Amino acid sequence: MFFRSPAWDAVTYWALDIETGGLNAKTDPILAVGMVPIRSGTVRLGEGYRTLVRPDGARIDPSSMVAHQLLGGDVRGAPGVASVLPEVDRRIREGVLLVHHQSIDVVFLRREYRRLGLVWPGPRVVDTARLLALAGRLAQPGLANDQIERNLSLARRQYGLPEYDAHDALLDAIATAELFLVLRKQLGIRKLRDLR
Repeated sequence: MFFRSPAWDAVTYWALDIETGGLNAKTDPILAVGMVPIRSGTVRLGEGYRTLVRPDGARIDPSSMVAHQLLGGDVRGAPGVASVLPEVDRRIREGVLLVHHQSIDVVFLRREYRRLGLVWPGPRVVDTARLLALAGRLAQPGLANDQIERNLSLARRQYGLPEYDAHDALLDAIATAELFLVLRKQLGIRKLRDLR
């Protein structure tokens, strides 16, 4: 059966990145959120959203500080996740959630929705790491999963995109949005349904 699908650029995508106080989705806090929309196939930098997030007593894994450079004092005066989540929710309800490594960003967000008693909106999620794997296998059939570059900065370099400082939530959201546009074009994706 053929299902109608809008053109890929007829919907709004919200590229999202979060920085966390570790990689344990059960216990580690969200420390920063960055989001930027893609509307009509264009990244809208002026509509970007960035905030630090107070961990509300949760421990920050010292090894995570090496990556994002966020210390306890940096986030102490930030809003708590209960204040930040409505801003995230409003944006992701507008369209498609775009992330790099769904297994991190979406898992942490869903945990916070549950913890705060909120209903997860169930947005369509597009994962640029998955699109990278698809592009890699199309370019080199038989390529093993572990041979496909999924690191955001290295993948951007591979596609000739400019380098940004990694582990800044808004810059990583922008980096994800730009990589998505390149991958979408390379893969020849024309319809939203083809971004599964």
